[in-house]
Amino acid sequence: MQVPLPPSASTEARNTASGTIDSLSALQIVELMNSEDAMVAAAVRTQSTSIAAAIDVVAEAFRNGGRLIYIGAGTSGRLGVLDASECPPTFSVPRSMVVGLIAGGPSALTSAIEGAEDRAEQGRADLENISLTARDIVMGIAASGRTPYVLGGLQFAREVGATTIGFACNDESALIPLSDIMIAPVVGPEVITGSTRLKAGTATKMVLNMLTTGAMVRIGKTFGNLMVDLTASNEKLRDRSQRIVSDLTGLSSEAAQKLLSECSHQVKTAIVVHHRKLTPEAAREQLKQCNGHLRNALQQ
Repeated sequence: MQVPLPPSASTEARNTASGTIDSLSALQIVELMNSEDAMVAAAVRTQSTSIAAAIDVVAEAFRNGGRLIYIGAGTSGRLGVLDASECPPTFSVPRSMVVGLIAGGPSALTSAIEGAEDRAEQGRADLENISLTARDIVMGIAASGRTPYVLGGLQFAREVGATTIGFACNDESALIPLSDIMIAPVVGPEVITGSTRLKAGTATKMVLNMLTTGAMVRIGKTFGNLMVDLTASNEKLRDRSQRIVSDLTGLSSEAAQKLLSECSHQVKTAIVVHHRKLTPEAAREQLKQCNGHLRNALQQ
């Protein structure tokens, strides 16, 4: 499945601002790159409606036991895997809830796998191997909008009945007919021609941040802007858990730590126990009845 780039593909165009970058000082290179990066947020903003629509369908999939699956090659694949790997410790979700697939498999995270992105059939096979279902969401990430591995994956996802989201940094994209929702921030030519780990990569990271953060907020994984569903897997996160409980209960550090210990270090449970005067078991049931939304559990 070889898909040519459209003549207007900005991801491969030459950037006139950086045409003499090899003659610039280090400071001039920094200033040039910074001025180019300043365009990324504006490009992402143009896609706000599409990103919001994607957040809603992902949140609904999560509520119904579905998964968000990223599929990409090279930088795009690595960013998908990165975002997926950060969801479990941040939001206390199982690793199977957000999945990152990269052309060439795990070894492609640190090494370029020759020709991996050109195999459309492998995109299909990788989704088959994780038992893709119609309850899942598949997001194909391809800065150019034409990566065969991604296109093959999205084609299979449509056949299965899964909702598809496309991400590219070109207006004209082979992802469009395969995507129920298309997100396309056009960031313009890269400082180094074709090096989409730069502005396109930054735009990708921004959108993935919004997508999973927004969906997790929608399903009750935060209280305000506090990560009340975090997994306290290290000293930093244990300290954060204690500070969140102290902040939301008014308890001293020592009292908050004691409460957390009594609640198996579950932040939301501890807060409900304190405010509702319940046992940890009853607090967990209260949260379950409120679909994990702490604010609802406190107000009920």
